[in-house]
Amino acid sequence: MYLIALCDDEKKELDKAENMLTTYQKEHPGCVFSIKRFGSAQELLQTVREEDYAPDLLLLDIYMPQKTGMLAAQELRNMGSEGRIIFLTSSVDHALEAFGVDASQYLVKPVTQKQLFLVLDKFLDEITEKQKKYLLLRIDGKICRIALEQILSCEAQGKRQCLYLADGSQAIVRMTIAELHRMLEPYEEFVKVGASYIVNLSHIDSINSHEICLDNGRNIFLPRGAYQPLREKYFLYYCGGGQIETGAHGQTL
Repeated sequence: MYLIALCDDEKKELDKAENMLTTYQKEHPGCVFSIKRFGSAQELLQTVREEDYAPDLLLLDIYMPQKTGMLAAQELRNMGSEGRIIFLTSSVDHALEAFGVDASQYLVKPVTQKQLFLVLDKFLDEITEKQKKYLLLRIDGKICRIALEQILSCEAQGKRQCLYLADGSQAIVRMTIAELHRMLEPYEEFVKVGASYIVNLSHIDSINSHEICLDNGRNIFLPRGAYQPLREKYFLYYCGGGQIETGAHGQTL
């Protein structure tokens, strides 16, 4: 299900947008929208702040009293919102400003069903592709979305796994390393090292027969017999199996 916010000070525009979204759902079985309407930018921002509301897609009018949609978009980005923003407006005057808030589209009213459907097609394609690059994990009782590129390595701690992330933080998940490996196995950059580690090959700075050096400065000591298979997987990942004998900074592998 995708959370979609509609924000416009004119009821007829909200009705029109909602009707088009409903029609799109009917024509695309399996596509489910949860639509929430807002009559002002203030109402939208208050809901985001107080209810931890995080829409996946926001259809936002620019010209509204008291606070414009452009200012609302800037505040949303400052609050950490990563949802896609589609401006629906009566003028092209703010088209360049839209780039400053990373807007996905800028549509001039009256917006046709064909125009909106093309935008929705693109939105669903992009978000589906993006979701493939995330893991959904239960951490501290919450379902969290972790970007694969942020995972440097995983270390087994009994039936708990410690994920070391690129920002220096750690996350503990309650599952076996075999279960975590099954989730990561479809992604070629993740390899199991010995019985206790999973490593992201894209974050390896260098390896030798004794240890892995990650690009955050952390070292992982290799168990007996782990170096050769890891070395081969590293070459396959970066070089297609070519016989290259140096690492990222010239270290012998």
